[in-house]
Amino acid sequence: MILGLGEKLLIGIMSDAHDNIYLVDKAIEKFNELKVSLVLYAGDFVSPFVPPRFAKLRCKMVAVYGNNENEKELIMRRLKDIGHEVRGYFAYIELNGRSIAMTHGHEKDLLSYLINKADVDVVIYGHTHKAHVEKRGRKLIVNPGECCGYLTGKSTIAVLDLERLEARLIEL
Repeated sequence: MILGLGEKLLIGIMSDAHDNIYLVDKAIEKFNELKVSLVLYAGDFVSPFVPPRFAKLRCKMVAVYGNNENEKELIMRRLKDIGHEVRGYFAYIELNGRSIAMTHGHEKDLLSYLINKADVDVVIYGHTHKAHVEKRGRKLIVNPGECCGYLTGKSTIAVLDLERLEARLIEL
């Protein structure tokens, strides 16, 4: 997948909506305002009434399931109906010469492998509800925190500058 040659390539990252459609809508507004080229969703929509909210997103979204998804097939169908996709519990994306691995993070061995051994530029995960950005050698590790704001009291998303390999957290 090659996006916007010559343009600044911004990727929106979010996770753990846990049915909080108010904050999902705020995240979508922020991604549209920033003109992100793609949104990566690291799991836990939870209920199938959440995915249709992403119809307002002005770019494609690639998602993975979290450990709390109810009715996975319906979530997949609803995302597909609005032009987005869910790839199961793991996604590998090559974009403009960069490689991105995404998982929810509840499968600890997979997450450990991705962070410590996989030959990728970016690892994206959720699950912990704790926002975290870390550069480890040439690898960038990003947990956007929780969109829902239930556990930490903060609703956060992240934006990745793929060219510079830098991410910043945004509180909604």
